[in-house]
Amino acid sequence: MAQAAKWRMRKSWSARTAIAMLFGVLVAMSGVAQAQTGTSISGKISDKQGALPGVSVVEKGTSNGTTTDAEGKFTLQLPAGAKTITVSSVGYVAQDVDVSNKSNVEITLAEDQKTLNEVVVIGYGSLNKREVSSAITHLSSKDLLRVGGNNPMMAIQGKVAGLTVTNTSTADPNSSPNIQLRGASSRSAGLGPLFVVNGIPGGNIDNINQNEIESIDVLKGGAASAIYGTRGSNGVIVITTKKGSAEPRLFYDGYTTFDYLANELSVLSKDEFLANKRGFDFGGNTNWLKEVSRQPSFSHKHTLQFSGGSGQTNYFTSVDFRDANGIDLRSGKREYGGRVNINHTTANNLLALTFSVAPRYAKISEADYSAFNYALTLNPTISVFDSTGKYSYINSGFFANNPVENAKMVVRDRERKSLDLNGSVKLNILENLNTTLTFGEVSSSYRLMDFTPSNITPVINGTGRNSAGQRLEENDQKSLEWLGNYFLDRGKHSVKLLAGYSYQYFTASGFNASNENFPSNVLTYNGLGTGLWNLEKGINNVGSYKNSSKLIAFFGRVNYDFDQKYFLSASLRREGSSKFGYDNKWGYFPAASFAWRLTQEGFLKDIPWLNELKLRADYGETGNQDFGNYLSLDTYGGYGYYPYNGSSYQVWGPSQNTNYNLRWEKSANFNVGVDFELFSSKITGSANYYVRTNKDLLGNYNVANPPNIQGQTFANVGTMRNTGVELQLSAAVVNKGAFSYNVSLTGAFNDNKFVSFSNNLFKGQSYIDVVGMPAPGSPGTLQRLQEDRRIGSFYALKSAGVNDDGALLVYNKNGEIVPANEANNDDKQFIGNGLPKFTTGLTNNFTYKNWDLSVFLRGAFGYKLFNTYAFYLGTPAAQQNANLLTSAIDGGKYSKLTNTATYSSLSDYFLEPGGFLKIDNITLSYTQPIKSKFMQSARIYATTRNLATFTKFTGGDPDLVQINGLYPGVNTNGDNNGTLNYYPSTTQLLLGLQLTF
Repeated sequence: MAQAAKWRMRKSWSARTAIAMLFGVLVAMSGVAQAQTGTSISGKISDKQGALPGVSVVEKGTSNGTTTDAEGKFTLQLPAGAKTITVSSVGYVAQDVDVSNKSNVEITLAEDQKTLNEVVVIGYGSLNKREVSSAITHLSSKDLLRVGGNNPMMAIQGKVAGLTVTNTSTADPNSSPNIQLRGASSRSAGLGPLFVVNGIPGGNIDNINQNEIESIDVLKGGAASAIYGTRGSNGVIVITTKKGSAEPRLFYDGYTTFDYLANELSVLSKDEFLANKRGFDFGGNTNWLKEVSRQPSFSHKHTLQFSGGSGQTNYFTSVDFRDANGIDLRSGKREYGGRVNINHTTANNLLALTFSVAPRYAKISEADYSAFNYALTLNPTISVFDSTGKYSYINSGFFANNPVENAKMVVRDRERKSLDLNGSVKLNILENLNTTLTFGEVSSSYRLMDFTPSNITPVINGTGRNSAGQRLEENDQKSLEWLGNYFLDRGKHSVKLLAGYSYQYFTASGFNASNENFPSNVLTYNGLGTGLWNLEKGINNVGSYKNSSKLIAFFGRVNYDFDQKYFLSASLRREGSSKFGYDNKWGYFPAASFAWRLTQEGFLKDIPWLNELKLRADYGETGNQDFGNYLSLDTYGGYGYYPYNGSSYQVWGPSQNTNYNLRWEKSANFNVGVDFELFSSKITGSANYYVRTNKDLLGNYNVANPPNIQGQTFANVGTMRNTGVELQLSAAVVNKGAFSYNVSLTGAFNDNKFVSFSNNLFKGQSYIDVVGMPAPGSPGTLQRLQEDRRIGSFYALKSAGVNDDGALLVYNKNGEIVPANEANNDDKQFIGNGLPKFTTGLTNNFTYKNWDLSVFLRGAFGYKLFNTYAFYLGTPAAQQNANLLTSAIDGGKYSKLTNTATYSSLSDYFLEPGGFLKIDNITLSYTQPIKSKFMQSARIYATTRNLATFTKFTGGDPDLVQINGLYPGVNTNGDNNGTLNYYPSTTQLLLGLQLTF
């Protein structure tokens, strides 16, 4: 039966066995009990609803404490002379309770209205959740997924409606996720959101340990992000790290991870390869996928955090170490990082000072993504080593290589250094008037070091020369910002005023050098001057660069609240960028939003099951200046070398057409939404509808040459529109006794249209053909970016089945059925789309006594994926002397394509449904309160990621095909062309321990 004709569940049985073992360890450890001696105090803690589990009970002024169980009960050992305990819990007013001469107490905690009203961080400030009038999603640290990932953004994958976080190689420890909010928004400028870390725009997301995060606020509405002007077009993600507290605390978190191959592509065995006469028999029997993999790959991470202080001064310190290995043979990462946050307030509350520093260093070995490609295609009868013990190497064939030799002999080392610094001085002039000066620096250094030795087989059979190179890339951002805040409350009226100034200076610099033919392999890339190649050829192979840009802005905002019923916010930012043309340095970015809390009105106030109902509407204009420097100016570049009288001279000339009218891309954002709380706030949620229109899209456009120097000009042309609906929903389904069950759901529909390529000045083409597919063969392009079409539109031949000769049949432009090799580009048509229509995430949280279980599901639906591997490797017509996928012989639709004449014909025959549903993350944990003066609690947990995938797609894990960006639905490389490079997905098992002292 054809694989594509039914739903399948792919899973790793070894992973499932390991999960059972890990969870068994948890069960066994949960029975640990500690004998206690000494005087004790027992009691029960409740609120007006009933017993409260998880409440902190601490001997005042010490670290001796415990927490209440599922029934609100506790027992605490106290030394002689102890008189007072402090009882506290998030959302309640802390109490000091006198326990002199008492052995049992009953305590009722009162709700703390200030903490119940959740604080949401917005641009340059914060608001009570009920005051927010724009589309913002707030996540606390407890909402983050437990993942052994490379980037904290993987912890919010599927948690925010409309935010897609994708990583097509999660098992590579050096990979980074692609993050996109509410669809693609540009052709040539950046598509990712702006990160604001501890108030500093442009913060380095790679320099954050997940354990350091206090909260994440995603500013989706244009009114919320417009305060950041030309950097807010793709949304803003505000990350706030943890701060110290008056109570001293020591926290340790450590985990190990094991990654197992999952959703593997199946290739012919040796016997199948020979039976189908695919190539010569070299006598071996090699599973190349196994040979190029480390299974399981092993990683571990450790975090140690200290916090404490007094009422005026507190600190938070975090240090971490991670040693991670990829599923391939070469990739690895050793990472060291830390963060120190210090806050001080003077006794008279006149000054508040903050300082934060976060260094990080990583030593990296980079993966070779082509290794798995070769593992799929290499003849399985070739052994890894020949009879003499040397690496086997076959010179013939398109896929000739030995990926094991390449992975173990070729060096691809990297070093990354990061340093984030920021501080602020806040002056409280009056109780309702303050001013803040903030400075920050975000710097990074990335060194790339490559070496190919002379004793590797491809070099021995090729040039015979070893080669090496180094490259250094340095980036630095300095910022200085001033804020002034004024608050005024008069009866039912409340006003908040904000004024500010921002200055940011960006620099980027680097150099590169390379050489060949070194006298020895010993120095690898550390002796570039000893190579003879550059000297013999009269070249230097050295380069360097440096560029910079500035952003300056003045901004203001007013928030008005009438009777906690009507909320109005309006802001304006005037910003200038050195990247833009002489006539367009400055721009205005206005925004306004309105909210109406209907439950404050008399006609809804007395409905018992309706706790909160708020309608919102907002509009904001943002920009995008995330493109290269100097593109509006007259610049010169090298045109090669000219020999004269035995010497070579560099030829220089104009390198681009000037465009003094270059300006930012402009985005008009409209959003309407509703927030609600029902049935004593057991059900809470929000819904949003948005329209975002991006105008003046940046891109290269064809121009006449002459009079222009170059045939293309970088200009503002084109319009794109995204519309969508988003839903966030949470429900406390069960809360009885020791058991509770909470569920949260996210869902997002997105529709996209590329409206126009042209404007009054540049009247160019109405489409461009994109995503050129690689050899073998000459497939051509697979997608077309066209006016009035969604991005990700596949444009190729429409299939009409397979004839008796095994040739692919297609429809030509006249509707006639012809063999695919007789069709041409004029016969192509739109055949599908690679952009998902709907994405969703579902979180299920269960608690029973000291146990916690979280089950997270994630899915994407309503789109097509191009099965690249079936196209190149999955049919009998594929190139000889290369291995095939089993789809070529399984009797399915791909096995029918036996005719080589139509091998490289792109058609919808290879498009498959991309929709999937994943059991994406399961975490089981057990927390044991420990009644000791040395330790408060211990928590052990086990997590599995990517446990099972339900999909019709037969090309492996559908998550490995990018759905963000301009060209979703097909495997692409850095040049946005098709690629055969493959990095398989894994099922990850994680076992961790947390200790609180």
